[in-house]
Amino acid sequence: MTNEEKFQLITRNLEETLTEEELKKLIESETPLRHYIGFEISGKLHIGYLFQLMKVKDIQDAGGETIIWLADLHSAINDKLGGDLETIKRMANEYFIPAMESLFESIGGDPKKLIFKLCSEEYAKHPEFWFTFLEMAKNTSLSRSKKSMTIMGREEAEDNMETAKVMYPIMQAADIFLLQTNIAHAGMDQRKVHVIARESAFKIKTNALKDKNGNQIKPIAIHTPILLGLNLSKNFSDPTLEIQYTSGKVPEGTELNLDEIAMRLKMSKSKPGSGISIHDSKDEIFLKVNGAFAPPKQSEQNPILNWVRYLVFYDESAEFMVTEEEQHGGKKTIYKDYQSLEDDYKNGKLYPKPLKTALAEWLVEKLERVRQVFSDPIKRKALQEIEMITVR
Repeated sequence: MTNEEKFQLITRNLEETLTEEELKKLIESETPLRHYIGFEISGKLHIGYLFQLMKVKDIQDAGGETIIWLADLHSAINDKLGGDLETIKRMANEYFIPAMESLFESIGGDPKKLIFKLCSEEYAKHPEFWFTFLEMAKNTSLSRSKKSMTIMGREEAEDNMETAKVMYPIMQAADIFLLQTNIAHAGMDQRKVHVIARESAFKIKTNALKDKNGNQIKPIAIHTPILLGLNLSKNFSDPTLEIQYTSGKVPEGTELNLDEIAMRLKMSKSKPGSGISIHDSKDEIFLKVNGAFAPPKQSEQNPILNWVRYLVFYDESAEFMVTEEEQHGGKKTIYKDYQSLEDDYKNGKLYPKPLKTALAEWLVEKLERVRQVFSDPIKRKALQEIEMITVR
């Protein structure tokens, strides 16, 4: 694979790369590509994890090494699974790892190539992390840290908030240097912490990142687009607001918090009906997809089109068959690219219902491997436990 082919594979289907020029130089330097993506242990995996793993596979196909960071300490700070660290660690090993491995298999990835690291264990092995943390904290204002707390799915910090939560963004930024990963990967909602890491890269001495030639470098930050929540229209008092915002047509004088908008738009397991769990049954998947917000002829901020674009047509060589309802002729159309499908939808040639049916069928098939793996009694028990914890 040529350097250009590696670059194109790593950057395809991204919202942003900070920066493309730096990534090209990193590849050309023949520095081993070390890639990281971190996750809180907060409940059952949803379809957004599938989306992120597609990028993981791209980077592995380009010759990179991937670390899946099991952020157990971060999860406890953020009160996930009741904030109980021992429960979080156990669920990381008994539920999260097999779920991620089976999901990676479902897209043709090799789960044996995934490197899972538990945060609490790595901090214990590498006490010098705290020097990196302190160096980065010294170079980041308290105001900046507070504003970055939206990465936790929260509003900005309040006076009565625990100090540990204010530390969270600096911990997350410092993790990149502890792991010596030169590519940091997340959704757009995590952009702020990556910017902190990049701006601190030349100011820290402990665990500084270097290329193959010993030159100090910044971590490359790659950000995936937002996978929209299926119940998008319910997230705003004014259903047209998100369309105005994302199209750059917000009325003059309207004040919007960009991170708040991102949190409202995106799919999240904390929002009932906004997403699909990777463990949902066929009936549950069809019910959720069929009930999704999908206005006819509207392509902007349409969750169904958004999922088709970023999931089904993530691979440019994909084919996607949609069957019209009988009252519309029952015609079968095989789409070989997303743009043709979107054009037909905008022109009224493709109706929402058959598109939803086709997407639901695709999701059911894609998640078959997960269902097989979790039919095992031991893994099923871990799934049932995390379900019980998260509904309390």
